[in-house]
Amino acid sequence: MSKKQLRIGFVSLGCPKNLVDSEVMMGLLARHGYELTPDREQADVIVVNTCGFIDAAKQESIDTILEMAQYKGAGSCKKLIVTGCLVERYRQELRAEIPEIDAMLGTNEIEQIVAASQGIPIPDRTPAGNGPVALNSRSSLKQLPVIPAQALAVDDFKSLYLYDDRTPRLLTTPRFSAYLKIAEGCDHICSFCIIPKLRGRFRSRPIDSILREAENLAAQGVRELTLVSQDTTHYGEDLGIKDGLAQLLKRLARIDGLRWIRFLYCYPSHVTDRLLDVVASEEKICKYLDIPFQHASASVLKAMLRGGSRKSLQQLVERARRAIPNVTLRTTFITGFPGETEEDFQEVMDLCREVEFDRLGVFTYSDEEGVTANNLPEKVDEKISNARRARLMRQQAKILKRKNGLLLGRRMAALLEGASEESDLLLQARLESQAPEIDGCVLINDIAEGRNPQPGDFVTIEITEAYEYDLVGKIV
Repeated sequence: MSKKQLRIGFVSLGCPKNLVDSEVMMGLLARHGYELTPDREQADVIVVNTCGFIDAAKQESIDTILEMAQYKGAGSCKKLIVTGCLVERYRQELRAEIPEIDAMLGTNEIEQIVAASQGIPIPDRTPAGNGPVALNSRSSLKQLPVIPAQALAVDDFKSLYLYDDRTPRLLTTPRFSAYLKIAEGCDHICSFCIIPKLRGRFRSRPIDSILREAENLAAQGVRELTLVSQDTTHYGEDLGIKDGLAQLLKRLARIDGLRWIRFLYCYPSHVTDRLLDVVASEEKICKYLDIPFQHASASVLKAMLRGGSRKSLQQLVERARRAIPNVTLRTTFITGFPGETEEDFQEVMDLCREVEFDRLGVFTYSDEEGVTANNLPEKVDEKISNARRARLMRQQAKILKRKNGLLLGRRMAALLEGASEESDLLLQARLESQAPEIDGCVLINDIAEGRNPQPGDFVTIEITEAYEYDLVGKIV
């Protein structure tokens, strides 16, 4: 079968950064004449781009690989390719336990996707762990071996992958919205995180390359641009650029066609006054800050190797709200970190009650092989971790219901996305304060007479109902 006849299907798991990797691989395949299909039963090659960050993500990746492997017998699939973070962690184990896999590519090998699709052998780059283990759809993954840090770390800087504006991408997001990865890797040493060992050292893309890609996306009809990297506020430091993200945002705001520009994943200590000033002064930059705090107790933050305290984090929130009127603040916390006491957790509860974040995500801690937190004593019982998460989310739900209630009757600009995921009878839109995929939305149940808005249009919405996470409104 020639490559022009070969149909390739993709399954992309994990975060938006992983999605960009999938879009790059799709673009490379399309450039070489391959046909991409959303129909897994018709795909001759299936690619699963995996996430391996936490237990739940690893389990989803394993389950998906096994599900796609079934198409080798029940569908047209002749080749199964697995890519991404799970390969970086468990290449040898995957090969031993899931023989249906024909090729594997780590996070720095995605340019090899064309060769892998052609059946060209890809040399192993990741050393084995401590021996094969059973991988199946019911595996708890607790028994996966500890892979030495040196086996995961990528020391050869030249081998680290970083795409640029010349790299083809095939967008899988709606035509009016796209992610743009401005950097890869991470230099932080958070004790609970494996990402630096999977993705390598932090490396920024040149600013001109980012601008050219943004201009190309705008020319294709993209109106909302979301910048992503492991730490967007670290952008440019490795290139010797001071306040690199602030400089980048100012230049992106000059691009015709773009209407909303937002950025995700800020590190608390890297949020500078200049960055806040740019967000406040540039009309196209969404008044939205995503700053994962992870905890509020100074002792837990120290154990996480992040530093800071409840007081310093509260001062950051106050500084952001002074600089940017009506800013939307999003953060995440981890419950059940080793050594977390009830008093430590209460500091998180108190901070969230006093600060009243607009968006909040909460994760429960789980041991991850290869990170320093795995060796910390005083593990917190899983039931306690889950109970603390539930308490924090209940408190946040009450805060959001009250805050969203203040929006009733207000008229606000929104980006119309199209049919609602909940009902074909409703439309769905997002406010500037709602980031794609991670925040709620506005359900549209009424449109002013004479209006016929289309997906991608910016419309004015009047809020008519308010709930904890979603809103209801009409286009006026």
